[in-house]
Amino acid sequence: MSDSKIPRMNFSSGGNTPVLMQDIHNDHFGKERGSPAPDGSDILQVIQFLQAFSNEVDTALETNSANPYLNMAMFLIRSHVEGRTVTASTLVAASEVPYATARRKMDEMIRAGIIEQRPRTRSGKTFSLHPSAEMLDNWGQFSDRIIRLASKFLVGPAQEADQDYYFGGSYLATKSIQPPQVLPEPLNLPGGLRILVHGDPTFMVMENLKRQFEQVIGTKINQRAFSIDRLYEEALRNAERKVSRYDIIAVDLPWIGEFASKELLVPLDSLLDLDRLDPADFHTAGWRGAHWGGRPYGVPSQTTPELLFYRKDWFAEAGLTPPRTTDDVLTAASMLHDPHHGRYGIAWNAARGTALGHQFMMACADFGQPVLNLHEIAGGYDADVANRSDLDPTIDTPRALEAAEYLMALLEFSPPDILSMSWYERVRPYAAGRIAMAYGYTLLAPYFELDRTSPAHGQTGYLPHPSGPEGKPVAPVGGYVLGIPSNLPEDRRADAAEALIAFTSPAAQKLYVQSGSRTVPRYSVGADPDVRGLSEIFEAVDAMSWRDELQYWPRPAIPQISEIIAICGHEMHDMLRGIISPRAALRKAQSRAEAALKT
Repeated sequence: MSDSKIPRMNFSSGGNTPVLMQDIHNDHFGKERGSPAPDGSDILQVIQFLQAFSNEVDTALETNSANPYLNMAMFLIRSHVEGRTVTASTLVAASEVPYATARRKMDEMIRAGIIEQRPRTRSGKTFSLHPSAEMLDNWGQFSDRIIRLASKFLVGPAQEADQDYYFGGSYLATKSIQPPQVLPEPLNLPGGLRILVHGDPTFMVMENLKRQFEQVIGTKINQRAFSIDRLYEEALRNAERKVSRYDIIAVDLPWIGEFASKELLVPLDSLLDLDRLDPADFHTAGWRGAHWGGRPYGVPSQTTPELLFYRKDWFAEAGLTPPRTTDDVLTAASMLHDPHHGRYGIAWNAARGTALGHQFMMACADFGQPVLNLHEIAGGYDADVANRSDLDPTIDTPRALEAAEYLMALLEFSPPDILSMSWYERVRPYAAGRIAMAYGYTLLAPYFELDRTSPAHGQTGYLPHPSGPEGKPVAPVGGYVLGIPSNLPEDRRADAAEALIAFTSPAAQKLYVQSGSRTVPRYSVGADPDVRGLSEIFEAVDAMSWRDELQYWPRPAIPQISEIIAICGHEMHDMLRGIISPRAALRKAQSRAEAALKT
């Protein structure tokens, strides 16, 4: 990301759907017929239905008696999902039966393993109550059955086709991931868990869910968020401190080589059993990108490829097919570019420095050119370069020249302020309906996917980067891993590792998506029926992963990569401004990158 102002986030009172305040108005986020509820949770929907149904039964049958097991189960599950603490007294009150009866029924549920107790204090004299893993699993299956029965008996034939997808449709056979389960013991982290993150929509979703995750881990959470350049600087400053201010830090994938080689992060295989993370469940590129020298230094929290967003409706009106090559992009951009009516062909990262440096490297990848002399392998290039001492920049090459000339050609069909556009700035006008295509990370899709007033809402297609003549379609992987600083005191490391596992679990990742995130680092979450129903972006990214289009080699994580990104971003900006030619820009970037590698 960039040092441009981080968008302020707000959340509608009706659920956990994030609202990007610059572009989205809260009053447009009501529930539509045939679409998932705002929080995307079948479990909450079923609980709300059962509570409403019980009220109706009570009204119709005045002699009806309360069911304490059901009332306590519904209250406990709902409180768990919403992150509210439940004590014995509050659960008894929810039973709607006399105190002695409620206590007896509650004790039965505890003995049966349906309800778990967790100490609230070190003395162990008071407890909070939580649903067990078995209870969550059983309730999830119960919710699916209730929805299926409602679909079968309450939806008429004329409505059934419209409602099929809402009631599960073809995904009903797939088992849904259940909400996060509380840890058996609260984490022992005096002062609470301290996290340093990037200020993007996904991490802002995590901030909004703080109450739920404080329930899960049993301690307070303090989160600080910065733009990408400030995050990098703060992480390096923190490494110079005798004792880390943070238990967990977010690390951009290209920084892994620098942070690992400088020993700023603890190798995770020295802290925990990696099998607990289920490494095979992570998208391959995201998991491999978290490694340096064969060891993992973080757990993927976001795996967010940069894609080409395009307006399907505009393409259809113009008789255009989705662009597969860079020439197709230029053709479509020229046909859809209409500046006299406030419409532009394409938006991309052209702001000086970090933003343009990233875009140039990805453009090189589109033409089949890595920025270092990486070894070619099946699917692309080998970016595992920790043990190589023969690395050289490959910026001043014929394919890189094609990439530079492609960026120059894009200028003609770009908005007038393109040279100051970076991460957020390129997506905002796309969401506002002024741009036909935009290169953008999936984490920025909430700008138009969650705003029903956006002209791009429901009209966006997702493609890997169209390729040049000698390249292949590629979706350059970005995003963040969560790691543990090496200057974190020993007595906090084990508990920080437990928090790391909890925050990156399938259950946690699903909750982020249901609350507005559009990044999924795990295959299981992308395949979850509740997630699939929220956005076509998940199916698109999964397909790219299986086609081996998700790649992290376009920005190899060598220790000097941040400096080389900045070099490219400055030299290419002078090129775009017409100060120097593409060939001269490449020569200067090559020379400066060679010097950076030597130091």
